[in-house]
Amino acid sequence: MTPAYRFDGPEDAPVLVLPCTLGTNTELWEPALFTARHRVLRYDHRGHGDSPVPPAPYSMEELARDALDLLDELGLERVAWCGLSIGGMVGMWLGVRAPERLRSLVLACTSARVPAPDAYRERAAIVRAHGLEAVADAVVARWFSDLTPAGTRARFRTMLVSTPVEGYAGCCEALAGWDFRDELPAVSVPTLVVAGERDEATPTADSELLAERIPDARLVVLEGAAHLANVERPREFAATVMEAL
Repeated sequence: MTPAYRFDGPEDAPVLVLPCTLGTNTELWEPALFTARHRVLRYDHRGHGDSPVPPAPYSMEELARDALDLLDELGLERVAWCGLSIGGMVGMWLGVRAPERLRSLVLACTSARVPAPDAYRERAAIVRAHGLEAVADAVVARWFSDLTPAGTRARFRTMLVSTPVEGYAGCCEALAGWDFRDELPAVSVPTLVVAGERDEATPTADSELLAERIPDARLVVLEGAAHLANVERPREFAATVMEAL
């Protein structure tokens, strides 16, 4: 399956891929923060944004193969990858299964295994039964710290509840089945790990594990940032990524 995508930036620059996260779409990212030196490719995972919504459940391997299908369709042999949360998990999979497609890898606010897999199975069941409104406030509260403006929180809440229910539930099930801890030493791409100091969804300890097990990986912790660190600390986040690339 080929996901929906958008390009920004100079056509002759190296490509940086910025996938969406669970419950968001391409509007998660401010491409202008990265286009000084890169052509930015944003895309929506299956069941999100403008991408198709195949029957769930999904697996992380399916999400990663969607990414490879997109790179193949666009004729992109090697790219830089900056994945946040579920986008970082896809990046880990590619870093082991298809390292020849990546020039560099940024794993932001992500984990080799979610802290409570059963909670994601339960969330999938809740949204199928009651819709995304039933979980929206709790999800947004974990995305942001209390310092994030109300307007930003409202915009992302609207983004979340507009996500197709089956797509959201299917990706919850992909998260519930994800455990890549034993594979991390096989990541063979230059890797930067970025953590949010106040991230409850993927705590700093999860990022420390990535940095410890991935060969030569480096860890940067953004103070005061919660799960969507790229939104709360956009310029600091982008500068950290650009320096690594």
